[in-house]
Amino acid sequence: MPSIQGTSPINIAISGLQAESRRMKVISTNIANSATTRGLDGKPYRRQMVRLSTDPAGGVKIRDVTRDLATPLQKVYEPGNPDAAEDGYVEMPNVQLPVEMISLIGASRSYQANVAVMKRYLEMVDLTLELLK
Repeated sequence: MPSIQGTSPINIAISGLQAESRRMKVISTNIANSATTRGLDGKPYRRQMVRLSTDPAGGVKIRDVTRDLATPLQKVYEPGNPDAAEDGYVEMPNVQLPVEMISLIGASRSYQANVAVMKRYLEMVDLTLELLK
């Protein structure tokens, strides 16, 4: 995703909105796939994470979306499941719903904070224009 140029408060807030929107989409995908035991590659779904960095022009930019390979897959005993191994255990995604919900709340609040910045900035611009009349 291209970065927003300039250091105005609006551009910085827009970059934050884009980043938090992407985080919320990735978290939603994680939640939706929390029980996916076999993906297109035949393996359980792996949690995805958005990595952010500061933008030299101001604001934030999305570095990339990576798979969480560090957290082990969960094993659940379900001998009747078609994806179960010989010992009856099924490898489940490494998605933990409480962690995803906390991340979703954080991303949502950050998104709301960026909206508030934009709103206040526009109010200040309107007030300045009114005073200049």
